[in-house]
Amino acid sequence: MKILAFAGSTSSTSINRELVKFVLKDFQNEEINLIDLNDYTMPVFSVDLEKKGFPNEAHQFLQRIEDCDVIICSLAEHNRSYSAAFKNVFDWASRINVKLFQNKPMLLMSTSPGGYGGGNVMNTAKTFFPQFAADIKDTFSLPKFYENFDLESGVINPDMLKELNEKIENFKIQIKN
Repeated sequence: MKILAFAGSTSSTSINRELVKFVLKDFQNEEINLIDLNDYTMPVFSVDLEKKGFPNEAHQFLQRIEDCDVIICSLAEHNRSYSAAFKNVFDWASRINVKLFQNKPMLLMSTSPGGYGGGNVMNTAKTFFPQFAADIKDTFSLPKFYENFDLESGVINPDMLKELNEKIENFKIQIKN
C-alpha cells in the first residue's frame, strides 16, 4: 500500500508534521511518501494567473495523490481555517482537478497548542473535502499539543493515545476492505 502523508503547514517546527510522523510509525511496512508543502510553493492563486497556466507544483501535488492508495494528513489551523500555504496548494490543484483527492481513503487529523485541537479547520475540512472527492474514513484532533505530545514518545495522554490507536486500527480495517 502506498501512503501519501503531509501536514497542512510549511513551518519547520510544524506540530502537525510531528503528529503525522507519529501516526506513520503504525504503517512501517507500507510505502510512505511524506511530502513537505514547502516543495509546492506557488504564486497566490488568482483567475488572472490561472489564464497564464498552472504551476508545475500543482500538477506534482495531484500526481502524488494519484500515485497513492491512501492519504494521511494533519491540518494546521491559522485564524480558524487552513494555513495560507495549504489553501493555495488546494486552490491551484482543485482548479486542475475538482476531484482533487481522487476518492482516496483519508485519515484526517489536526492539532494545535490550544484546547480545541484545530477543531475549526477540522470541521471545515470534514464538510468540504468530500466535495473534492475525499473519502474521509476517520478523523482525530489532538488538543493542547505541548501538554499531550512528546517529540520522543508521541502522544503521552493515555486517553488520547487510546483514542488515536483505535482510530488508526479502524482506518486500517476500512482500507483493507
